[in-house]
Amino acid sequence: MTTIPPAASAKEPSPFADARASDPVSMGWMAGSPPPPDKIIRYDDGSFLRFPMWRWSFSHWRELVPTVNVPRGTGAPAALPRAERDDLDAVALTPLGGTREMTWAESLDANYTDGIVVLHRGRIVYERYFGALTPDRPHIAFSVTKSFFGIIAATLVAERALDAAAPVRHYVPELAGSGFGDATVAQVLAMTTGLKHTEVYSDPTSDFADYARATGLAPRRPGYSGARSTYEYLPTIAKAGEHGPAFTYRSINTDVVGWLIARVTHAPPHEALRARIWSVLGAEDDAHLQVDSVGTPLVAVALNARLRDLARFGEMLRQDGAYNGRQIVPAGVVAELRRGGSREAFARAGYATLPGWSYHHQWWLSHNEHGAFTARGIHGQAIYVDPKAEMVIARFASHPLASNVNLDPTSLPAYHALARHLLAHPG
Repeated sequence: MTTIPPAASAKEPSPFADARASDPVSMGWMAGSPPPPDKIIRYDDGSFLRFPMWRWSFSHWRELVPTVNVPRGTGAPAALPRAERDDLDAVALTPLGGTREMTWAESLDANYTDGIVVLHRGRIVYERYFGALTPDRPHIAFSVTKSFFGIIAATLVAERALDAAAPVRHYVPELAGSGFGDATVAQVLAMTTGLKHTEVYSDPTSDFADYARATGLAPRRPGYSGARSTYEYLPTIAKAGEHGPAFTYRSINTDVVGWLIARVTHAPPHEALRARIWSVLGAEDDAHLQVDSVGTPLVAVALNARLRDLARFGEMLRQDGAYNGRQIVPAGVVAELRRGGSREAFARAGYATLPGWSYHHQWWLSHNEHGAFTARGIHGQAIYVDPKAEMVIARFASHPLASNVNLDPTSLPAYHALARHLLAHPG
């Protein structure tokens, strides 16, 4: 079972420099022509994935790895009217497992926030940037990426291009002999597959480390002889247990979702992202996806985008899939998303900070009194949609610990406190 970290209750000192002390601009990372040797961050030595260096690299990802462009299209950006408020920084909350109140503004530092945008009824009421991030700079979204492709796959199911009940091998025979072969499309989308694969970010012996090296998410050691691309790696995954009864979070499921999308659309998955979402959303800027050694986009972990464009995507879902003057995602797909997945299957994963939640179409559903749902990425990336409060929050962060269990005790109460405040004081 996952336990709430003691640091979340402010009872234990953190072993890491705080948000102010680790500010990447103040620390001088990559500043100069050239930077001093002790301020250089590189991909090939893994320094780009070490704290506090990643407080710079998360906002400069495309300078370190290969990416593919996801064009925004030719129309004007969808308007985000501004109605900024000066009463939100003082909104109070109590962290999960804690007794001392903190403010919304304090929670941003606690979670090493790089940027945050709050929309209320489609208007920007709050926007802040910190460290290396600026409004016109993309930031890596990590597993928030999954939620974009989950919506695309759910739409393809609604259009009957994908059969949710069909086994994966029906569409991707290359996976017939792997653990994915007899899993259904629905089980892959819901992450209820039974696979021999661990995803523990803090454990260098976890299978996730092999996945990261195979896909290029992390550099390969000298003498590396494993898989060198996503589609080479996925067939190596063995089955363990039964598909269906339990939720287990594994990024490799989303890579299979991307493969399914590619097969039924007859184009790379980033083309589906462009055609179905990014070019019609009214985004401010192109998005970008990191690619592996043969150009396959990392659909589970590697979207880079501007913060306000993530907020636009969340606002579209808040409005039942309608945005920028068109129906971008079918309303029925959004309604099904909001109903959520199996709470019983989710409970077996033991997330102490997410009691009563579920996972559906690569989104996390709170089932709270506001019907809030969220896209989540390691180190604090998020899109949080609260339909009752008519609120959307998009956040980029660079927390020193990967798992969201380290941020949830502050983040989730902060989001809900802000929602209640906006309901009580709509402005």
